[in-house]
Amino acid sequence: MDLVTRMLDGDRLALARLITRVENRSDEVPAVMRKIHPRLGRAYVLGITGPPGAGKSTLVDRLTAGLRAEGAAVGIIAVDPSSPFTGGAVLGDRIRMQTHTLDADVFIRSMATRGSLGGLSRATGNVVKLMDAFGFPWIIIETVGVGQTELDIIKQADTTVVTLVPESGDAVQTMKAGLMEVADIFAVNKADRDGAHQLMADLRFTVHLHYTSAVSPKDIDWEIPVLATQAVNDTGVPELLAQIRRHRAALEAGEALEKRRQARRRAELEGLLVEELTAQVMERVHADEDLSRILEAVTGGALDPYSGVGEILAWILRRP
Repeated sequence: MDLVTRMLDGDRLALARLITRVENRSDEVPAVMRKIHPRLGRAYVLGITGPPGAGKSTLVDRLTAGLRAEGAAVGIIAVDPSSPFTGGAVLGDRIRMQTHTLDADVFIRSMATRGSLGGLSRATGNVVKLMDAFGFPWIIIETVGVGQTELDIIKQADTTVVTLVPESGDAVQTMKAGLMEVADIFAVNKADRDGAHQLMADLRFTVHLHYTSAVSPKDIDWEIPVLATQAVNDTGVPELLAQIRRHRAALEAGEALEKRRQARRRAELEGLLVEELTAQVMERVHADEDLSRILEAVTGGALDPYSGVGEILAWILRRP
């Protein structure tokens, strides 16, 4: 636990080592999370998502520069595809954010998805907590860029920017992908390309329809802004940062931010309960002959899975 103390005292190497242990699902993780819990809840988490090739990394780089110009320290989690050979991150977003690698107030960590299909690594939430406890006031998560499966970002980010490019399709496809529910802000990047103005017009029309409909309950009065950016030239990035701050202010004006975070904490508890209970039940199933026979009966097709679950739970609940 000395590593945690060092991390809380500002040791970046200790932070990096703890992130590695979280990624490797070390047995120490629960103890680490318990120790840092009192230091959580101070960071604001910004999610940057969208299809491959949308320029997410360049946008993160420019947003980071904007935050650093204001004196804010930034932690960046860049989730990359996994190498099929090592399980590690393939792209390595540090390469695309070289301007910040020597900045002591910017910490960049590339993480592999390791088979997760939601655009985020399973360990991302715990890495956010480590960076929060370390003291970063801003944490930026860049998702892997796998299209329609990137909806996990809403489980982590306070504000989510969906980045699109003219060739990424029309607004109807965006709605089909579920990104209308994910986005707090749309950024049409590489806006100098053909089709950008049409995409923005379509998005604004779709956004307004979504805003005026009563399809889903809204915890704040917020019509999703649609902005044009050219991240490589830093065009439109100050305006994007201003909208991010405006969304944050809207969340903080009432109780929406805290209620969203409460919902996330509850969802995390429920997820951990399912994982732990499943692990304990399966351990007992494999250790007991009677339960093993139920498992074999289901496996062999002699018993249906629903009956198997019922018999296993009835047996376990009878035992101390």
